[in-house]
Formats: sequence, structure tokens, C-alpha cells
Amino acid sequence: MSAIDKYIVRGTLQAFLIVLVSLTGIIWITQALRGLDLMTSQGQTILVFFGVTGLAIPLLAMIIAPIALLIAVMYTLNRLATESEIIVMNAAGLSPSRFLRPFMIATVTVSVFVAFLSLYLAPQCLRDLKQWQAEIGADVLTNILRPGEFAKLGGLTIRISERLPGGVLTGIFIDDQRNPAERIDIIAERGAVQKNERGSVLVLQDGNLQRFETGKRDPALVAFKSYAFDLSQFSNAAQNVTYGTRERSTWNIAFPDPNDPVINAAPGAFRAELHDRFFAPLYPFAFVLLAFAVLGPARTTRQTRNFAIAVLIFGILAVRITGFGLSTVSAAIPGAIVAQYLLLALTCLTSIVLISRGLVIDAPTRLIDYGRALLSRLIALRPI
Repeated sequence: MSAIDKYIVRGTLQAFLIVLVSLTGIIWITQALRGLDLMTSQGQTILVFFGVTGLAIPLLAMIIAPIALLIAVMYTLNRLATESEIIVMNAAGLSPSRFLRPFMIATVTVSVFVAFLSLYLAPQCLRDLKQWQAEIGADVLTNILRPGEFAKLGGLTIRISERLPGGVLTGIFIDDQRNPAERIDIIAERGAVQKNERGSVLVLQDGNLQRFETGKRDPALVAFKSYAFDLSQFSNAAQNVTYGTRERSTWNIAFPDPNDPVINAAPGAFRAELHDRFFAPLYPFAFVLLAFAVLGPARTTRQTRNFAIAVLIFGILAVRITGFGLSTVSAAIPGAIVAQYLLLALTCLTSIVLISRGLVIDAPTRLIDYGRALLSRLIALRPI
């Protein structure tokens, strides 16, 4: 790359990273706040909280990346125009296609990144997220043991006073009547659930145990410093998770198992999902070409860009909303997939034609005159 290419590519990618990280972080925080229930009522650690909520970041980044690139290109073009660098490049004989090259290099970089997220990382993280949520939801000890409530599990009754950070339980009471030959009551100051390959064990600290045996009048009393109470039968077993369209790997969707009942029940949804993953890395090209076609031509400092920016925003919204609509109906109407490919191709082709001809998009003279006349009337009607 030449010095001009490196200058533009570096500025565009830096702006892209700033916008992508900022928008993704803001949206992730709003989504993560919904997962605070993991740390409060279900007593999970902060690592589990960040792990579960963080698995959604690749999907968010994949959706936001084309918009972040568009904002970065708009910022770069506006900065180059404000500092009259576009005019200088144009006067030096730099053709529009040559000026477009560094922006396309940045677009290819972002498109490869989006393709990696769309085709591999985002589905993988969604599978891990669904598996993790299934394990947390199936863990009886996590969902049943709530502070201040008596949880009954068959012949076993457990109550805890409080759940502290790190999974520490305080004020533990256990009434075990599962064995008809004896009854065990346990009171402990604190404890924690520990899991291993065999199941779960409630490790109690600083407590007392009373064992009432059938046929004996007096109970057996035991004071303990540490006691392990087996809860393996209540811990979660291996879960058979059924993955939906978004959680399936791209290979599994492209070459499905003919005996898969989920895919056979809704083949259109899986077909639409596969093409949506292919569309994701194509949108950056459509957005950047359209942005360059509208904002790329050289303008003097006296020429405003407000109308061009408005046209660009309207065009981007029209393309993206139409794309969303076609994706929604493509599960039932296969032709919508072809229409979305044509939409992106038409957007790119139209943008390339505008770029090659060097057309400057500006407000029509009649529209400017009408706006000035309307503004003059409003000023005249203003009371003095």
C-alpha cells in the first residue's frame, strides 16, 4: 500500500474499532443487566455471570460491525473533506476508483472478521450459551435453595438463611427423613456446594447433627467442625440439549443429517439461516460503496454535505430494512433469498456507476429555493 492507502486504512479501521467496541459494550451492558438473576436468586459466581453474558458478544459484534464500518467511513470521508484533502487528491489526478481502494481494503478486512463471526464463532458461542443455561436451569440445588424458604426434595427438607457471594450458604437447616429407620437433623453456621464427577456434596462448617434411630429413645448428638452431606441425587445430570437454527454450526446446516427431526420439521428456517450467515459479510461492501458514492466526490468548503448525508442515511435504512424483511419471509418464500442477493448486487452496482461517473449528489435547486422561501415566511411570521 502507498502512504495514502496506509493513512486512510489506518484511520478508518481505528474509527471502526472505537465505534464497534463502544456500541457493542453499551448493548452488552443492557443485555447483561437481565442476567443479574444468576448472581442473586440463583447464587452463581461473577465468573459464571460474565461467562454466560459474554457469550452473546460475538453475535452483537457481527450485527453491529457493518454499521460501525459505515460510521467509520462517513467519519473518515467527512474529515478528509473538511481538511480539503479530497480536493487535493482530486487535483493531483487521483481517480475515484483509486481513491476508493483504501476504503475497500478496510472493507475486506472487516468483511473477513464478520464472516468469521457469522460462520463460526457466533454459532459456537450460542451453542455453549445454550448448554450452559441448560446446566444451570437443570441444577436443582441452584434453583430450589432460596434464602428464607423451606425446600422439600422428597423426604429431605433444607432451609438456608442467606446466600453470600462465592456460593457460600449461611444458617443451614437440614431435616433428612429419607431413611425410614432413622431421622437426621443438621444445623450448621455455613456451607458450600461442591461438585465432582460423582455429583454434588454440601460441605457444612461449624454445626450439630442429631440422629434419631427407630427403637431408641435418645438421639445421638454430634458436634462437627466440617461435615459433608451427600446431595448427588439432586444434582443435575447430563442434559440433552436441542439446538435451534442459530446454534447449529454452518457445516451442520449446509450438510444436514437427513434423519434430523428438527431440520426436517422446518427446513425453510435452516435454509434462511444459512443464507443469512452468507449475507452478513456482504453488507459491509454494500454500505461502504454506497457511502463512498454519496460522500466521496470532491466538494468545496462552500458546498454543504447535509443533503448527501440525509440521502445516505435514507438509502442505508432502505437497504437494511428491506434486507431484514426479506430474511424474515425467506423461511416461507425461498425466492426472498434470491431477492436479497439481487438487492445487495443492485446496491453495489448502482454505487459503482455513481463512483465511476463522479456524480455529486446535492439538493435540487428548486428544493433549495423552496426551503429558503419557507424559512423567509417563517421569519416574517415571527412576532417582533
